Amino acid sequence: MELIKFIAKRFVNGIFVMFGVVIVIFVLFNILPVNSARMTLGQRADTASVKAIEKEFRLNLPWYSRMALYFNDLSPISFNNQQNDDAPSHLNPDEIKFISVVTIGEISVVLKAPYLGKSFQNRNKVSTMIGEKIFPTFMLAITAMVFASIIGIILGVFAAIKQYTVWDNAILVFSTLGISQPAHFAGIIIAIIFGNYLSAYTGLNASGNLVTLDIDGEVIVWKNLILPAFALGIRPIAIITQLTRSAMLDALHQDYVRTARAKGLTRFKVVFKHALRNAMNPVVTSISSWLASVLTGAYLIEMVFAYNGLGMLTVNSLLLFDFPVVMGSVLFVAFIFVVMNIFTDILYSLLDPRVTVKG
Repeated sequence: MELIKFIAKRFVNGIFVMFGVVIVIFVLFNILPVNSARMTLGQRADTASVKAIEKEFRLNLPWYSRMALYFNDLSPISFNNQQNDDAPSHLNPDEIKFISVVTIGEISVVLKAPYLGKSFQNRNKVSTMIGEKIFPTFMLAITAMVFASIIGIILGVFAAIKQYTVWDNAILVFSTLGISQPAHFAGIIIAIIFGNYLSAYTGLNASGNLVTLDIDGEVIVWKNLILPAFALGIRPIAIITQLTRSAMLDALHQDYVRTARAKGLTRFKVVFKHALRNAMNPVVTSISSWLASVLTGAYLIEMVFAYNGLGMLTVNSLLLFDFPVVMGSVLFVAFIFVVMNIFTDILYSLLDPRVTVKG
């Protein structure tokens, strides 16, 4: 029962967080002194065309009306004026699939998936554009975290059992440098060295997409994932290394480890079966929470390696003042952040039941 209350509380907190994020994002992209309709059509567009674009994207309405309609689009439970096609709250069935629940006059209460709007530039649904780009970005983030987790845990354990030796000092220096290096800077260096100067030996490219097209259709070029994932994983490696080292040093001084040693267990069993198992709680929660952070860090890495994913889509859309795409992308990543934080809290409560009681 305590666990269920804990999970419910975290979900409610997550909803309020997303509510605040939507408000901040809407205000941020609607107070900019930019005429989105004019930017869409070009500076030489006639007034009638600009007016038509403003009506299509509700830019002719007051900001508070647009905010209310934006929440209506995002909410899975929405209001729809199905009688008047020109009403701002009218949901186009060709764009939004919904199920009517109850109708009062002209207004219907409907159930639907969150609607992120349409692109200013090509009129495509934002959700469709994000869906087409999310696979390369997710693969990049997951690969970077898997790589960072394995290497970070190994280095952290090795540094702990070799405390105060030259190996320990070398690993600490490496992790400190990793924390201090911006991901995009590390990416540029890695691309130049391994994708340019040493490309004849590594067989890797300084730039390239994960998904490419040829005569057979879409092809996944896995080698184009290696350098971006390595660059993106450097900072998490450093943090996981130091966190694992600290947790292992604490675990190695516990009474149960001394008891295991007194019983004559091998050093391998003492370290990996007893100490590491109990030291993994903070490491596991850190890894799960870092996945969302790595997802946002992929944006700059994608630009460095010309890796066509969600990050490149967002940056290019921002340069074109295509705000619906940028807002949808930011909201999507914010949603991932909230979900991962909830998952981390639940995971940590399962690993340490005391958290549930405190929460």
